[in-house]
Amino acid sequence: MASDVPSNAAEHCPGTGSDQAGKSTPCKGCPNQRVCSTGGAKSAPDPDIETIKERMVGIRHKLVILSGKGGVGKSTITANLAYALCESGKRVSVIDVDICGPSMPRILGVEGETVHQSAAGWSPVFIDENLNTMSISFLLPTDDEAVIFRGPRKNGLIKQFFRDVDWGEADYMLIDTPPGTSDEHLSIVQYLGVVGCDGVIIVTTPQELSLLDVRKEINFCRRVGLTIIGVIENMKEFVCPSCHGISDIFYGSTGGAQAMCAAMNVPYLGGICLDPRLGEASDLGRNLLQDSNSDSQSETVKSFLNIRSKITEFCEND
Repeated sequence: MASDVPSNAAEHCPGTGSDQAGKSTPCKGCPNQRVCSTGGAKSAPDPDIETIKERMVGIRHKLVILSGKGGVGKSTITANLAYALCESGKRVSVIDVDICGPSMPRILGVEGETVHQSAAGWSPVFIDENLNTMSISFLLPTDDEAVIFRGPRKNGLIKQFFRDVDWGEADYMLIDTPPGTSDEHLSIVQYLGVVGCDGVIIVTTPQELSLLDVRKEINFCRRVGLTIIGVIENMKEFVCPSCHGISDIFYGSTGGAQAMCAAMNVPYLGGICLDPRLGEASDLGRNLLQDSNSDSQSETVKSFLNIRSKITEFCEND
């Protein structure tokens, strides 16, 4: 795992502390290649690690939400798991580390808010007294501003989210990540490696096109030592609100997430229906579990509460 990435490094830099420093493919053409290949760039332990440990000491459980494929509803799942945890009296913090495509402020209904800074650091934006979040979206001049960062700048901002935010105390921290297994994920592994991580939750949809990348995500977690709490199958089926008939919109030609989990020996946490009300609530920044337009006994709500129970059982009865 990389211990440091110079600010002028090439994208996908393995870090100056890596055995591959100066030798791997991303190092070709980097201005630091020569000094890294001779070991001259190896640095002392990152002094920010101790600060990050202090910041995270009040967070009881830390969970990373992953997806192999984009567009599977990972951020929507993250937000509604946060709402479900808050419904049971838990205090929850959400970090949005999808640097180039932040969506958590919109889904949580705090779009347009700004970050306040004090002597204690950045203050996260509060949705209510038990739920807060931090996102690059709060630092941009407009919601439509494009974020054009190479790897080192992404890594630096992620470090700031861990080091500079005054998180205080929380029962759960949910870390919403971009799709794939790239720089952001390696940075998260690096920092959570020193403060502890309960595990990861992987979000997919039923079709094989999504499962192909989820298998890669599972193997990534195993290689870097992340515990897989389980897989959530989003948009599993569509239940007609009029006749209550069930349709498979996204056909799982290989058996869907349940078959994949059985084959790869990974827990299956449950499925979430393709529910128009969930999409509407996410677009409008409303809490589906408390929305007056939502049925509190709907299959979608019951699925989130059931998955919440499995997550809390895993984390709190370990």
